[in-house]
Amino acid sequence: MDTIYRRPAKSAPVSYSDPVVLHDSSRSRITLIPFFIQHSDHTEFAAKIVTYKKQRPPLDWSVIEEKSVTFTGESLQKLLPALRSHLRVSEEGADGEYLVIRVQEGTANLGTHDPASVASALAKVLGQQEIVKHLQETELSTELVKALKASIRLSEMRSAIAALRNNLDSEITDEGTYQKWCESHSWAFGNAYVMRDQVRMVSPGDQLDLLLPTVIAGYRDIVELKRPDMPVLKYDLAHRNYYFSSDVSKAIGQCHRYLDVLHDEAAKGLRDHPDIVAYHPRAVIVIGRSSKWETGQHRALHGLNRRLSGVTIMTYDHLLAQGERLIEVLSAPQPDAEEYQETEVVDDDWGM
Repeated sequence: MDTIYRRPAKSAPVSYSDPVVLHDSSRSRITLIPFFIQHSDHTEFAAKIVTYKKQRPPLDWSVIEEKSVTFTGESLQKLLPALRSHLRVSEEGADGEYLVIRVQEGTANLGTHDPASVASALAKVLGQQEIVKHLQETELSTELVKALKASIRLSEMRSAIAALRNNLDSEITDEGTYQKWCESHSWAFGNAYVMRDQVRMVSPGDQLDLLLPTVIAGYRDIVELKRPDMPVLKYDLAHRNYYFSSDVSKAIGQCHRYLDVLHDEAAKGLRDHPDIVAYHPRAVIVIGRSSKWETGQHRALHGLNRRLSGVTIMTYDHLLAQGERLIEVLSAPQPDAEEYQETEVVDDDWGM
């Protein structure tokens, strides 16, 4: 905390404060001298910047005033925002085009900036926790709140999908990486589901990857995650048909056990968690990749899924496509409705 002393001048109707040394070297010194001019209805803040030249007379050093520049109150009001804006740009460390919005005015001249880019950047800023906190405490119109929430949500979803695509393109196969991603972005499984449950242990020895409540009834479904490098389909040359790989078959068997246990343990609510109810739950297994599949493989997975009971197999590429489709639906303009209706977004290609 700075202490500022304001003292009256003897020779003029002004007050002044202690000089602030802006620069001091062996040859020169620059100081800022703040002073206050009293008017009949207000006090005007002004300042003088004085440069000094250091020189050495025969016996000792002396400091001699060289030149000075005086800033009036109006000039300082322009100088301070300019310094703040340019200092903020200097923190970025890269060349580019920056848009600085003056908070006091609440508006900005976009100039040649792309409105979509500005909106995207603004959404990222508004998504910061400290900004969200202040927005919650500020009285905003209902329409503005809805618009901000939607913009921030879509920005977060796009960033999440980009992260998933990057993980897949980088050929990351660690199951834990995708476990964390799905825990944070369970919306990618369709907006028929709400946020995941924190509970994963449904019985001693049975821990699920994800437990998702449905929007309408609140009943829980299971998500089981496997590695993206695992094969999904095999081809039988003798019978000319595709069938599930051993990894998928093992995952199906694992899910059948989980479904039986969850149905028995949570038909009327889990012990210690009576709000978690599972009545004839379904399971989704995410495994392998399908970005390079041929049409016949997609068709085969669709058919195999249709003939399974209570279990659906999808690849990580299907999960990525489903998330992108959900973003596309939520981004589309809906002029006839104040809020979008909850509809399940599913892609029939994998038979969900």
